[in-house]
Amino acid sequence: MTAAVKRRRNWRAWWAKQLIAWHWISAGISLAAMLLFAVTGITLNHAATIAAEPVVAERSGQLPASLLRPLTRAAATKGPLPDAVATAVEQAVGLTVAGHGVEWSEGEAYVALPRPGGDAWVSIDTASGAIRAETTDRGWISYLNDLHKGRNAGSAWFWFIDVFAIACVLFSITGLLLLQLHAKRRPSTWPLVAGGIALPVVLAVFLIH
Repeated sequence: MTAAVKRRRNWRAWWAKQLIAWHWISAGISLAAMLLFAVTGITLNHAATIAAEPVVAERSGQLPASLLRPLTRAAATKGPLPDAVATAVEQAVGLTVAGHGVEWSEGEAYVALPRPGGDAWVSIDTASGAIRAETTDRGWISYLNDLHKGRNAGSAWFWFIDVFAIACVLFSITGLLLLQLHAKRRPSTWPLVAGGIALPVVLAVFLIH
């Protein structure tokens, strides 16, 4: 064996080890999320046939009289709810309104609280301090579907999706390069890859209107 051939083999072995390492690392990182997104891909595709009965709960409460003046001042400036008012609302109806935007109208402060798999809102009468709240729960399938879409899931989930997507890209690229390394011993490799590429293209061009 010549030195050149030996170097090529050593380089190939090192390259294969790197690809395998990054392939299983990216697989480990993305495994749980990939299963989640695959399953919710099915549930989203069949959303019209999966029955979901929303559960609506209404709550009410009352602000202490001492907080009406701070609430009135906030209404005049169209600013956020004062901290003391937000704390009192949470204690009264069990919903966190601190840090959320407020829609001010004549005599009312309205806070929308959308979340994955449901919805919620809080309304405060600025004159009397009466609190009304409503929560809607559409079930765990709707919750997972909204996570798939990143709907109302917050910034942490937003960045998680980006990290997960990068891991999936790395998993796919290293998988393709590993296929290339072993393609000589597996003649069906490239026909299968070509078929996997051609199928969605054909469906998109000819069967999607």
